[in-house]
Amino acid sequence: MTEVVAALDCGSNSTRLLTAIRHGETRRRETRITRLSQGVDASRRLTSEAMDRTFAVLDEYRVMMEVDGVVRGLLVATSAVRDAVNRDDFLAGARAHSGVEARLLTGEEEAWFSYSGAMSDLAEVGGPTAIVDVGGGSTEIAAVIGGVMSSCSMQLGCVRVAERALGRGLVTAASADAARAMIDEQLDVAFAEQPSFADLIGRTRLVGLAGTVTTLAQLDAGEAQYGRDVVHHRVLSRLTVQLWRDRLGAETPAQRLSHPGMVVGREDVLTAGLYVLDAVMGRLGVDSLVTSENDILDGVAASL
Repeated sequence: MTEVVAALDCGSNSTRLLTAIRHGETRRRETRITRLSQGVDASRRLTSEAMDRTFAVLDEYRVMMEVDGVVRGLLVATSAVRDAVNRDDFLAGARAHSGVEARLLTGEEEAWFSYSGAMSDLAEVGGPTAIVDVGGGSTEIAAVIGGVMSSCSMQLGCVRVAERALGRGLVTAASADAARAMIDEQLDVAFAEQPSFADLIGRTRLVGLAGTVTTLAQLDAGEAQYGRDVVHHRVLSRLTVQLWRDRLGAETPAQRLSHPGMVVGREDVLTAGLYVLDAVMGRLGVDSLVTSENDILDGVAASL
């Protein structure tokens, strides 16, 4: 009998769903911008408004799962929920609205699921492969080095960097310096905690995941509508990252929406995500990355 499983990801900026035939093809992928992390960095609490937005999407996803005949599912929560003192209230609500088990991931678990999902359809190369997952509240780096998984989860993400340092509108020299300092501090901690990351410098294939990377790929392609074939495994140079970072930084959020490929709900935080992405590429000494639409959802689905 063919079984359909579901993976749901309640991230800091978006809430997503994947339904798939077990060990087989994808049935559907859905993304909604819900900004669950709104205000969490300052208050350490999930707001009732942000939770209600997310629960409304989970109600919608529950109907989709019923239509697809899902027999088993798992919802995972990440950075915003990890940081919140009212995380248990959110997880209870997520279970009730989605109808599946809800689990709070550690940063290391998040990195592992993301790595395993991204690697599921990538061919092996001669050297190591590292993934960078730029989320709303955190950024994960993970790689298998010497047969051992090494990973870190940094307090960086497009929403967090925008709220703490860069701002959401026009980027100034001062705000850019503040963002770079914040990002470099977190990278210093990550590389100190994972000395094996030094083995990746200048010799790794870097794979980029999540909304910052996907939106950049759409902007690079000039595609107004999302197309998996256009963005999945697209190669993006570091120069492309920098060009779009600086171009968007010189515009207001409303002006950014004029670019084909900009996703509504990311126009105020994408620039911050590109600062993170550029810094990671610089630290690892890579000139390009491969985008992947297979990510944490695929890793979670495979675990079912």
